[in-house]
Amino acid sequence: MRVVSLLLSFLPFSLFADAAPAAQVAGPSPWGQGILLGSFVVVFYLLIWRPQSKRAKEHRMLISNLSKGDEVVTSGGLCGKVAKISDLFVLVEIGNGLEVPCQKQAITQVLPKGTLKTI
Repeated sequence: MRVVSLLLSFLPFSLFADAAPAAQVAGPSPWGQGILLGSFVVVFYLLIWRPQSKRAKEHRMLISNLSKGDEVVTSGGLCGKVAKISDLFVLVEIGNGLEVPCQKQAITQVLPKGTLKTI
């Protein structure tokens, strides 16, 4: 141990003084951050927002085109015929003389005519 420290004491430290300074590392580019943020917005729009708005538009069309006698399925799984339509509610006949009020938004699907006769 003493030998190593003795050898190091004879080294001229001026040899290391002329060494090149360490290269400066540049920080992240603001353009790169902007491009990354922009790509996240585009991906969010294409994968989430656009398909969701398309489904919502199709559901609004389905609700607005309901008419008496349509065979429908509710979000709870009830199948029946539309007996009466008001502004917020639909009266769905699920059996002979058995009518259930449902919110219009609960109608998820309109079935082709005659589907319920086969059930």
